[in-house]
Amino acid sequence: MNSSIRFWNRSAARYARRPIADQNAYLRKIALTQKYLNPEMDVLEFGCGTGSTALIHAPRVRSYLATDASSRMIDIARERKAGKDADNLRFVVATLEDMQHRQQAFDAILGLNILHLLRHPEVAIQRVFSMLKPGGVFISNTACLQDTCPYLKPVASLARGLRLAPYVNFLSRCQLERHLEYAGFQIDYRWVPETSKDVYFLIARKPESS
Repeated sequence: MNSSIRFWNRSAARYARRPIADQNAYLRKIALTQKYLNPEMDVLEFGCGTGSTALIHAPRVRSYLATDASSRMIDIARERKAGKDADNLRFVVATLEDMQHRQQAFDAILGLNILHLLRHPEVAIQRVFSMLKPGGVFISNTACLQDTCPYLKPVASLARGLRLAPYVNFLSRCQLERHLEYAGFQIDYRWVPETSKDVYFLIARKPESS
């Protein structure tokens, strides 16, 4: 188990209690995402955390598979699902690499607040592209800290060394877009919330001819 997974297992209960930092931006992202969802879709969300967003979106689609590498996060997500009418929603402990090996194709894949926590986000993006059906969409929300606070990089490194924080990749918006375009995506929608400039919300589409 790597150090980031250990961090999220330790932090899961505290994370679950933490309020959403920007409620208005969150609600807008929910609404934007749901414009791309329909009842015939099979959806994957990787890095789902404690499952709050999955529980909101699952009623809109045929099937919703939500995964996280942290077993404790998934435990909490399953507790939240208990008693709800969400038979089409499954929470599974898995990485994106694990899911790629299952060779299941999806109509939409969500990676929310996860790409900046990966050492190689470009590899994850390429995996997402390969797992989507032609015409499928990839919806991501990423902290692009290289654009807003690059001076925090040594602080983040120190905090990780002290086991106070997980690994953080200081991406820029341009970098993120280049990774998407290199993988073959066409970007449909871009948004930087006024109230949280370090966040970059993107909706990218796999061409129909892929």
